[in-house]
Amino acid sequence: MAIPTRPAALEVRGLRKDYRGHAALDGADLTVDAGEVFGLLGPNGAGKTTLMKAVLGLVRPTGGEIRLFGLPHERRLLAEVGALVETPGLWARLDAVGHLRIHARLRGVAAARIDTVLELVGLAGVRDRPVAQYSLGMRWRLGIAVALLARPRLVLLDEPTNGLDPVGIREMRAIIRGLAADGTTVLVSSHQLAEIAQICDRIGVLVAGRTRYQGTVEGLAAGGDLEAGFFRVLEECGWAVR
Repeated sequence: MAIPTRPAALEVRGLRKDYRGHAALDGADLTVDAGEVFGLLGPNGAGKTTLMKAVLGLVRPTGGEIRLFGLPHERRLLAEVGALVETPGLWARLDAVGHLRIHARLRGVAAARIDTVLELVGLAGVRDRPVAQYSLGMRWRLGIAVALLARPRLVLLDEPTNGLDPVGIREMRAIIRGLAADGTTVLVSSHQLAEIAQICDRIGVLVAGRTRYQGTVEGLAAGGDLEAGFFRVLEECGWAVR
């Protein structure tokens, strides 16, 4: 008897999003398996953020299909999805606990969960400090804490290391791998190829709204060089690489 497997956390098939005649997504395909860290790569304007927003219901696709946890995309399923897309929406005068209390009430999450997520993202020691005193890395961690409040099965992170110093990048890497170790599926977009290589199980490359590669890091790397493999894909798509 075949052993049953968990359905993919996320499936995207032929996804399109048109903006006034411009295709931000032009038939993108993606499969993110349950429990993995999946890296989404692509040049600026490739459609990475648009794809994430479509999954979150923030933009309405022009065509194609999205499935979450093996089911057709529905708003009720988004209760099991956490996300940090673009920049965290935080209040400068409010501390971490205040932010999390507001979101916990909105989502019907027990207040006891606040301590857990603060420990997870490494902010327990500054829980009562106003966000105005936080570094960029600390703000990103608070944004992730908000995303994790409701114990999501899938987490979407859009450029989580953007603007971070080496210490902040290392901390973010540890958080992402920790999520995967706990069984949470993570889809992360990034321009940091070296980071993607360290934290991701598989990767996908979007170019001009289409999926041009999907597979292991080793499968894309040319002679062990992920950057060379990435630029090879861009050149094969006619992208001007300088």
